[in-house]
Amino acid sequence: MADHLASIFGTEKDRVNCPFYFKIGSCRHGDRCSRMHNRPTISQSVLLQNMYQNPVINAPLGPDGFPIKVDERKAQQEFEDFYEDVFEELAAFGEVENVNVCDNLADHMVGNVYIKFKDENEAAKALQAFQGRYYNGRPIIAEFSPVTDFRESTCRQYEENTCNRGGYCNFMHIKPISKDLRKKLFGRYKNRSRSRSRDKKGGGGGGRDRSRSRDRGGGGGGR
Repeated sequence: MADHLASIFGTEKDRVNCPFYFKIGSCRHGDRCSRMHNRPTISQSVLLQNMYQNPVINAPLGPDGFPIKVDERKAQQEFEDFYEDVFEELAAFGEVENVNVCDNLADHMVGNVYIKFKDENEAAKALQAFQGRYYNGRPIIAEFSPVTDFRESTCRQYEENTCNRGGYCNFMHIKPISKDLRKKLFGRYKNRSRSRSRDKKGGGGGGRDRSRSRDRGGGGGGR
């Protein structure tokens, strides 16, 4: 019996635990869900709920009463500014393995930012630091997330531009960043790894690449 329960945990066959919360760290039913949301007390991953302000949802209305078309190039640049801002803030607490921002439009997923640290203690420090903080005039709602393997959470059809559910898909539509920005942000860890390897071999010398950090304070930070 125990083996059977373990094999179905977090799947559709599990009638006790919510499979969507287990895979996505969020559920469209929220507290009204008929299945349990087992919120972790410690995790490598932190969720910042609805933090990214998706311009598609926040587009102003034009004279015809319809939302003004979003300038995709400008929106992408503003998104990458946001991504870098969040990354640098998080990097002050430890090595960041993933920062995934949802491009979904459903209320329980829109603008969700998932951060996976290399070490769960680093994640705990970041979570504590975000309590009572604000970004761009809005309170940051942070919690540990059960999601540590984003391969199970991500919509593969979205990555192939074939998802017919659009922004209301139940799996993560992870908003991409440019290769240059990814190299700039995550490349520092490769450099540190090489430096440590040389030091172990007696190479000596190489200084550590320090990531910049900014203090946002507790009151209405952000750009």
